Amino acid sequence: MRFLRKLYDWVLGWAYSPYSVPALFLLAFSESSFFPVPPDILLIPLGLSKPRKSFYYATVSSIGSILGGAFGYLIGLFLMNSVGIPILRAYGLMEKYHYVSALYNQYNALAVSVAGFTPLPYKLFTIAAGACRINFIVFIIASALSRSARFFLVSALVYAFGERARVFIDRYFNWLALAFGILLVGGFLVIKFAIK
Repeated sequence: MRFLRKLYDWVLGWAYSPYSVPALFLLAFSESSFFPVPPDILLIPLGLSKPRKSFYYATVSSIGSILGGAFGYLIGLFLMNSVGIPILRAYGLMEKYHYVSALYNQYNALAVSVAGFTPLPYKLFTIAAGACRINFIVFIIASALSRSARFFLVSALVYAFGERARVFIDRYFNWLALAFGILLVGGFLVIKFAIK
């Protein structure tokens, strides 16, 4: 835990650097495929420091995360044994990998969409998507929708409520993500049954 705290503080330190935007992009990219710290840690202080650029930062996070998700997908598709499994083992996610694989077999894009928004380790879902050979276009669309929704929601809250939003997000992020996940699943189910 001490190592993760130091990593968290190191990432947060980039908020006050002239390289904060490239750092945000790289953080969003790497978190989607192999790094443990989510970009929200950098996205929130950047939005608080320059509220008018909040949605720009959300865009940077979204693009980095989608590209990082594609990289994670390629790891799962081509390098599962040599790279994917060691990454998942390093974070203690092997047991969850088997569960996620079963979800993919049953729900496909829905699993990606829910994972992209929630605090679940997104790298687990991106690597598993490649290993399970989920349709890449479906994967990218689901990732783009869910990751953008997550980062734009965080930025909208920061833009509207400032420091109070940061405290609220820190305290209730898991509950907010769960509520959004339920709404997302409900939306997919409505679409699925409406099409039938």
